[in-house]
Amino acid sequence: MNATAPSPAPGVPVERRESGESALGASVERREGRQKVTGTARYAAEQPRPGRAHAWPVPASVARGRVTGIDTAAALDLPGVIAVLTHENAPRLSEPDDAMLAVLRDSRVPHRGWFVALVVGETLEAARAGAAAVRVDYAVEDHDVTLTRDHQAAYAPEEANGGYPGTREHGDPEGAFASADVRVDVDYRVPPLHNHPMEPHATTAEWQHGRLTVHTSTQGATTVRTVLAGLFGIPEDHVTVHAEHVGGGFGSKGTPRPDVVLAAMAARHTGRPVTLALPRRFLPAVVGHRAPTLHRLRLGARPDGRLVSLIHEVTTHTSRVKEFVEQAAVPTRVMYAAPDSRTAHRVAPLDLPTPSWMRAPGEAPGMYALESAMDELAGELGMDPVDLGGAGGAPRPAAGAEGPLLVGSGVAAATYPVLVHPSTAAVRALPDGTFQVGINAADIGTGARTVLAQIAADRLAVPVDRVRIEVGSTDLPAAPLAGGSSGTASWGWAVHEACARLAERLAGGLVPAEGMEVRADTAGRADADSPYARHAFGAHFAEVAVDTVTGETRVRRLLGVYAAGRILNSRTARSQFVGGMTMGLGMALTEGSTMDAAFGDFTESDLASYHVPAHADVPDIEAHWIDEDDPHLNPMGSKGIGEIGIVGTAAAIGNAVFHATGTRVRELPLTPDRVLGGIGRGAVPRGF
Repeated sequence: MNATAPSPAPGVPVERRESGESALGASVERREGRQKVTGTARYAAEQPRPGRAHAWPVPASVARGRVTGIDTAAALDLPGVIAVLTHENAPRLSEPDDAMLAVLRDSRVPHRGWFVALVVGETLEAARAGAAAVRVDYAVEDHDVTLTRDHQAAYAPEEANGGYPGTREHGDPEGAFASADVRVDVDYRVPPLHNHPMEPHATTAEWQHGRLTVHTSTQGATTVRTVLAGLFGIPEDHVTVHAEHVGGGFGSKGTPRPDVVLAAMAARHTGRPVTLALPRRFLPAVVGHRAPTLHRLRLGARPDGRLVSLIHEVTTHTSRVKEFVEQAAVPTRVMYAAPDSRTAHRVAPLDLPTPSWMRAPGEAPGMYALESAMDELAGELGMDPVDLGGAGGAPRPAAGAEGPLLVGSGVAAATYPVLVHPSTAAVRALPDGTFQVGINAADIGTGARTVLAQIAADRLAVPVDRVRIEVGSTDLPAAPLAGGSSGTASWGWAVHEACARLAERLAGGLVPAEGMEVRADTAGRADADSPYARHAFGAHFAEVAVDTVTGETRVRRLLGVYAAGRILNSRTARSQFVGGMTMGLGMALTEGSTMDAAFGDFTESDLASYHVPAHADVPDIEAHWIDEDDPHLNPMGSKGIGEIGIVGTAAAIGNAVFHATGTRVRELPLTPDRVLGGIGRGAVPRGF
């Protein structure tokens, strides 16, 4: 489709192939890309305000207790140190709805790494040196940071994350399982995982005449403004939040984190602009993490493979600061039809950091366990889940391999819900024939600017280089956060509607000298109850080579095929799919965190110890999709694509390792010691 011609369905973009993207989205991508590679794109910590100071937090060094004394004298004596904020002198704020933001309010220490002081200095180096000089005394209390399936404090929550019921049961799942012809009863474990965006959490805050302006790294500037206004007791229109460029988030920037509150407190206390950029090693303790999940799956089936019972029970942890329940059993309610089923969560409050959103919360760990168990059920039934046109069957030595390698293939399904939220947007026609679209969306590296420009250009029937997109500021029309793969669907609906109204007003008339602006608000429609189930689905395929001497697993090929509505831009969509699959590869093979029981601390606190995939780990990844027309979504017919790529990848890789070696490792990541341990138990590679 040419950008200057109306689409077959008026105002609705069709799938873009690479051949047409240079005419549609390339100009927006070039503008954005040029700013980033030349360093002119300013991120939250890169705001050179006159008189700007820098801040550095002081984390608690005990796992639980309270502060009994803070000696700041040595810090204040250092050159360049301006102030030290503690619970004794920090500005008093209102009680936050999110207890993770209750920083410097009192003497309690709910977990190791909780911030107990903040040092402000003329330079970053001065603030860091000052933080090291602060001396804190504690009254230490006993702590518990170890999650077990039978933890005595575990309880059944009423709801899991997302508002899903904590437990759902149909029929008699226990009885149906006991009488099933074929049964699988297995346990799987996913460890704690951490969001490590390229740009750590950072904020620059400034007060002027009772008004607060912050530049912060967030997935939702509108939410940040609301929270800050409530905390500081000022009207929302006295708070301006900018987040024009965001260097990734993976869920950890979905809601405000302590950096934005502390920076605003320090700016008010000192009367100067203050920048706070959290050191990476502090992130696991204060910005959330994917909680560990212990899964028990019981699958009962008839000899023909039809399920008669499905039971998925999950135990996870939360903090004593705030309840967050990873909804890892919820995707099981969607994927397979079983007449008798139970999906249930239990959660244990422990003395550790509060877990939160991480890419595909619930779906990523839940589908790993479910699809691994389904692979085990296929084996019990004598079915071959990896018969990919001759690629399945018995594992085989690697062609041309110099060592004792076994190659196997695996498959797993994926699903992710379609979420849409109300949004507002404005579009202005200018006399020179160009258009300005304003919406407080967040481009966290997903190409939101490009796709929104395409939606606008299609509906206005103009070339995309005549459309300018402004995002990432509360000066723009309010919009929901970038989360739950809902961004494009939510923002695009408002942009589409505003452009449609403007096109009607422009028909047969000239643009006045002052321009012409139209606004749209999708409240009442985007959030209306729908009688239709709305999900994206996918299938993941993996080929791995396993060294039987070292236990090293290498993924040779990954393939993902998706049904995700109408794809609006194939280049940005493929990037999202491949990015999710790469993250799933890390989840399967390298990423994992351990909680030190004695110190109450995550031992993997930086990228030297928390291993994310490197280029050498990601050889051949393909992402494809089928054309899907679902009229019950939004005017564009699009579904979210940011998260489904991770959902089935880990299970496909784990199933491929089993196919290659006969070793079923039920705990992630599939490290060499675990793979070798299974092989060493005398497991025999299976064949069909």
